Amino acid sequence: MNAKPMISLVIPVYNEERNLAMLMERILPTMSAMKRPYEVVLVDDGSRDSSLDILRGFAELPEVRVVELTRNYGQHAAILAGFSIVRGEIVVTLDADLQNPPEEIPRLIETMEEGGFDVVGTIRKGRKDSFLRIIPSKIINIVARKITGVQMTDWGCMLRAYRRQVVERMISCHEHATFIPALATHFGKRLTEIVVAHEERHGGKSNYPLRKLINLQFDLVASFSDLPIKLIMYGGIAMATLGVCFGIVLAVARLVYGALWAAQGVFTLFAVLFAFVGFQFFALGVIGEYIGRIYREVRKRPEYVIEHVHGDKAGGGDAQLKEKES
Repeated sequence: MNAKPMISLVIPVYNEERNLAMLMERILPTMSAMKRPYEVVLVDDGSRDSSLDILRGFAELPEVRVVELTRNYGQHAAILAGFSIVRGEIVVTLDADLQNPPEEIPRLIETMEEGGFDVVGTIRKGRKDSFLRIIPSKIINIVARKITGVQMTDWGCMLRAYRRQVVERMISCHEHATFIPALATHFGKRLTEIVVAHEERHGGKSNYPLRKLINLQFDLVASFSDLPIKLIMYGGIAMATLGVCFGIVLAVARLVYGALWAAQGVFTLFAVLFAFVGFQFFALGVIGEYIGRIYREVRKRPEYVIEHVHGDKAGGGDAQLKEKES
């Protein structure tokens, strides 16, 4: 009888000191109940509270490894850092705030193995987030479906399961800004979603304010599509055409109604001019963002640097500094 494949659970942690004890109290019984080998990889993403000290205590457990990053790189970079050291054949990602119940993990594994799926996503049922979180999330879902062409419902939920080959393909990509759920669709052939429960945040405050959600939205668009540049190009053509037509109308009206009428239309002309100037600044900003990303890629700085791997008794990671180059 073949042994069941190992499961790796990757959890990014940033200032979650109030949630970590409860997190482990729920994770360890859930994983042990599946009666199969597993590991828990906790990635400290430059926490400023006592999260790292708490995680070091967890690293004494044989099933737990703690990845200590040199600073805060962001949720998706932290997950990729965890991916770089996983040993399991199935890799599950989970947030540390307990809004996604760890008790749902067995259902993801069961769905993946029974259906032979490469990626299993989740749909949060009865979301407990605020209005200011739900609306941007819905926009991200719409944009992600449009850009990737994959009709998944909830792209923002990080409770997801991946086959090891999908994870290896993702960490082989040399990108500074990426969106892991969308990136996985490029490397997984069979994808599905299941409905999972959603809970109130156990403690602390969200590490994804509106500003970060907007940045995440642009990361998604800029990393997987040149749609903004195309929209600007087509919008520029349309506005230039309207400008020419408007100029013709003004010239004809001046001939028909005289110079006095033309003088009275000065403010309208200025309004149109300001609209064009505003559009140009917006276009330059978007194009500049793409150029900035190219600049960051050309510098080839690592997307993350692993300072220490606590509890990595088999891999020897305690003595080595690891980094992902791009």
